[in-house]
Amino acid sequence: MSQQQTAGPRSASLYRMVMPSHICPYGLKSKDLLERAGYTVEDHHLKSREETNAFKREHQVETTPQTFINGSRIGGHDDLRRFLGKPVADPNATSYRPVIVLFALTAFTAVAASYAAYGTPFVVRTVEWFISFSMVALALLKLQDVEQFSTMFLNYDLLGRRWVPYSYIYPYAEALAGLLMIAGALIWLSVPVALFIGTVGAASVYKAVYIDRRELKCACVGGSSNVPLGFVSLTENLMMVAMALWMLVSRALLSAA
Repeated sequence: MSQQQTAGPRSASLYRMVMPSHICPYGLKSKDLLERAGYTVEDHHLKSREETNAFKREHQVETTPQTFINGSRIGGHDDLRRFLGKPVADPNATSYRPVIVLFALTAFTAVAASYAAYGTPFVVRTVEWFISFSMVALALLKLQDVEQFSTMFLNYDLLGRRWVPYSYIYPYAEALAGLLMIAGALIWLSVPVALFIGTVGAASVYKAVYIDRRELKCACVGGSSNVPLGFVSLTENLMMVAMALWMLVSRALLSAA
């Protein structure tokens, strides 16, 4: 049943948990959805666990909030979204949103840093900062749950499979190389670290995806992501290799000059 098929006045009854120690966020979202859809909401608060459990028993439902329109039960928050013709996210669906957001924000951060440092948003250093900021941000996501990251990483990394501790070292090495490249310090350390982990990573991803044709999730944005292994992870590793080689060449040219 869709919103357009529903006859009668545009009013709805919403039953949601509102307690001193807990206000249901999905109840707030449901109320907002209804109001933005033009419904007048009769907002019924379930003020205790006992009252909530009694409501669920009475209506034979397992969760709250619950929405009723013209006497018919629509259901919970996801059911209400479907009723109003809005999409419902699939938690298991693959998505590139995390990496798109990450790279967009690190690019804007690099532009902002360049403007602050040089008075112009676009200089060579902007690209260097974009890559190094991205390395630090990606490492941060991995280090939120390094155990989960290492488990996913071991599905495809060639070195990690031979020496498991490398799966724990990798995000710290990525963060270290990124931070040193941002500062332009200790090039003798950051360049070989980025070159090594980037080369091994690129070879591992290429073998798993393009040779073995395996369908895996990418550990690049942490162990809980639904980003498919392939282009994104390969790009991450190739960016590190490119950054390492660029810094090596550019510093050599400066020294020669």
